[in-house]
Amino acid sequence: MTYKLVLTNYRKSLLSNWKYVDCSLLLVYVGMTIFGGIMIQSVERNQGLADWWQHWFTGGVGLILALIIARCHYGVLFHWKWAIYVLTNISLVAVQAIGTSALGAQRWINVGGFHVQPSEFAKVGIIITLAAILSSKPRLKLFDCFQVLIVTAIPWLLVFLEPNLGTSLIFGVITMGMLYWGNVNPGWLILLFSPIFSVILDNIYFPAWVAWISLMALIAWRSLPWGWLWTPIVAGINIASGNIAEILWNLLKDYQKDRLTGFLNPEQDPLGTGYHLIQSRIAIGSGQLFGRGLYQGTQTQLNFIPEQHTDFIFSAIGEELGFIGCIFVLLAFWFICLRLVIIAHTAKDNFGSLIAIGVLSMLIFQVFVNIGMNIGLAPVTGIPLPLLSYGRSALLSNFIALGLVESVANYRPKKNF
Repeated sequence: MTYKLVLTNYRKSLLSNWKYVDCSLLLVYVGMTIFGGIMIQSVERNQGLADWWQHWFTGGVGLILALIIARCHYGVLFHWKWAIYVLTNISLVAVQAIGTSALGAQRWINVGGFHVQPSEFAKVGIIITLAAILSSKPRLKLFDCFQVLIVTAIPWLLVFLEPNLGTSLIFGVITMGMLYWGNVNPGWLILLFSPIFSVILDNIYFPAWVAWISLMALIAWRSLPWGWLWTPIVAGINIASGNIAEILWNLLKDYQKDRLTGFLNPEQDPLGTGYHLIQSRIAIGSGQLFGRGLYQGTQTQLNFIPEQHTDFIFSAIGEELGFIGCIFVLLAFWFICLRLVIIAHTAKDNFGSLIAIGVLSMLIFQVFVNIGMNIGLAPVTGIPLPLLSYGRSALLSNFIALGLVESVANYRPKKNF
């Protein structure tokens, strides 16, 4: 009797280390990973490949890491922010120096026979660094925003030069989301995005472009300190954005240019740049309401969509499980985002809250872009669908991010929802 009591108390003491973690968020992550393995198995069933078990194995390792991280207090990372930032940049520099190439890009490092993609882990590193910087500023000033942008710019440039356009875009979205949550002046965020819209409007409707520049000048005058000085600078940047965009465009590889423009009219090159998009839309459309059934999709089982187990896993879901399956996936991601927002609201401090928002920004952008490119509403950028697409580095980084968020939840003083 005494032995059983001691054993029971020991189990309770052990589980108390994770007493306040968000169990529902953890279960959805695990469930989505299992579901992803099933869909990868379906995609590769007739190819003689078995990446699905690697997906599950990596997910298992990631789950263990997430639980270990959740047990540790996330606040420790605040004091290690610059060490994490330096290691992040060193890993990205190592890609340029000793990285291995595939599919026209140099993104991986061979570690013990495994291909590791540092840019995936760099997203988590930049979230920690920016959360520490922003949480130490009770009120963000213009100089603080420049500091955040400079900190982000170094790893962003290293990732962009791999070249890895998709991940570099994620860095920008993470930064914008965390700046917004850090209570930066909304007008400053608009000004940061303004050159992008200037380029678009300049090529669509000239009067709208003029009106946009005038509006940006007004926002600069009203929101920035020394408005009289910044107004002509902001207007000049927006006017020159067309030339700047042309320079950046020329830095892209040819295949990246084709990806960015091909989604606008994929039928123009149905056997080249438009092939993925056309076949993906056919697969999703043929699934109709309930789908053709698991292992029964013609586009999927006959391998019409190259690399379907990675970037185009959503097309397999749409074909074999139909509209109902797609809605299930979207609801699962909606629930994850909801839990992340709740954790951000109930976090013990700003540092933990910003970590949760950084992970939320990363997740939302990846989901929207990946699903968008599967249905032809976004260019093919090589961004995987979190938890579902095959990719060991991407899956591990998602579970590490989960561990950080669960640590925030585990050490929050407020009542769980």
